[in-house]
Amino acid sequence: MKVNNHTEITPEPVREAPGVAVRWLITRRDGAPNFAMRLFEVEPGCDTPFHTHPEEHEVFVVGGEGLVRGESGDVPLKEGMVVFVSPNEKHQFVNRGEGTLRFLCVIPLLA
Repeated sequence: MKVNNHTEITPEPVREAPGVAVRWLITRRDGAPNFAMRLFEVEPGCDTPFHTHPEEHEVFVVGGEGLVRGESGDVPLKEGMVVFVSPNEKHQFVNRGEGTLRFLCVIPLLA
């Protein structure tokens, strides 16, 4: 079992997204065989790339506000909301609030 505070994990800047950092909370290094849990922190006025990949995402917004962008449009986000991003679905998380947009993101570990 692993138990710690997320602040004990150093945030890593996302190279292709200035103002975005990720903390890898649970990974294979911790013995997780199926899923990784990440905490994203998106500074005001910043966003993740508009991108796609083969793995799904399960997202829980823990703080801040913004929007999630998809090919069918934008959906506002705020604390407490959840998002499911299907495999190969184009998506982007955008901070349009005054504080940091923070969300947990769970992804499957690919072989």
